[in-house]
Amino acid sequence: MNGFEADCRAVLIGSFPHLNHRDAVSLIFDHTPQIPIWPQLPHFREEGMLLQFLPGLPGITEEDGKVFIDSSTEEFETEFLAFFEDYLGVIEGAIELRDSRFALGAKEAPGFELFLDEAERRQADLVALKGQITGPVTFCTGLTDQQGRALFYDEQLRDAAVKLLALKARYMTRKMAEIKKRPLLFFDEPGLAGFGSSAFITITPEDINVCLSEVFESVRQEGGLSGVHVCANTEWPVIFNTGIDVISYDAYSYFDKLILFGDHLIEFLHKGGILATGIVPTTAEFIERETINRLIDAWADQLDQIASLGVEREKVVKQTLITPSCGTGTVTEAQAQRVVEMTRDVSAAIRERFF
Repeated sequence: MNGFEADCRAVLIGSFPHLNHRDAVSLIFDHTPQIPIWPQLPHFREEGMLLQFLPGLPGITEEDGKVFIDSSTEEFETEFLAFFEDYLGVIEGAIELRDSRFALGAKEAPGFELFLDEAERRQADLVALKGQITGPVTFCTGLTDQQGRALFYDEQLRDAAVKLLALKARYMTRKMAEIKKRPLLFFDEPGLAGFGSSAFITITPEDINVCLSEVFESVRQEGGLSGVHVCANTEWPVIFNTGIDVISYDAYSYFDKLILFGDHLIEFLHKGGILATGIVPTTAEFIERETINRLIDAWADQLDQIASLGVEREKVVKQTLITPSCGTGTVTEAQAQRVVEMTRDVSAAIRERFF
């Protein structure tokens, strides 16, 4: 086992529609005090999925509102060498991670520092802390060079981007572990929903495995558990085969796709893997109409289906977290609050029944 007791506790997903970071932090800690997360507020441009973790990468350029990596300039080679010197300096211990370009800055992630401060004050309630970062596949397929080509298709730029994310993830994990050991760090990978389509036809499972394995290892080096969050369907065996600790998925809409890979799911659970089960919807239509009892019934039906594969029900329950299906950054604050409340209440009802 991985030393972490999930036990159907409530955990949230990173994005919120709020305009004030303190309000979001308060909402999180008031409703999920055992495993709180830090909030990302995409209302602010610098907290977008790509821009939030971009600082530190060489060649960052912005023209006409579009941000890309320009590797054609005279300065790029010097910047690129400096990047890898800093990377090696951190890896070899010559540069402190907290003082490096890989530390998460207050400008792009103000919610992280507020989250750490609040976690210090509420340590008595904590079971774990959870952070999140854009995953390497999504980051490298979403960000382009000066020719409009995704970084994923340039081995040099992809390597730099993966190392940037790996050390930023390591920084977050280290900061959380200073407050509560065994933190969770999820890599947001909506880009993996497109794997296997014509847009990603030249990307192989091995390419994905290499990228994910590198960032996962950076989390484990700090004593954390690594997770992948995909809020749609994907080629699940590719993710199972990475040796991931936590799979975070949209159980509300896509459980029927995940359960098709029963052999992988059984092996994952037998190795102590955790399912972050996104049973609470995050689209406006379903937020308004769903009830706690219906969501609990849906979860119980899914539990039965997993158990029918040959896994003890108690084992599945102990290795499950209850989460929203995705972030709430695109809905209203009132709807986001309802998602948070439903997640808390579904978790509480299940825990009352089983624990």
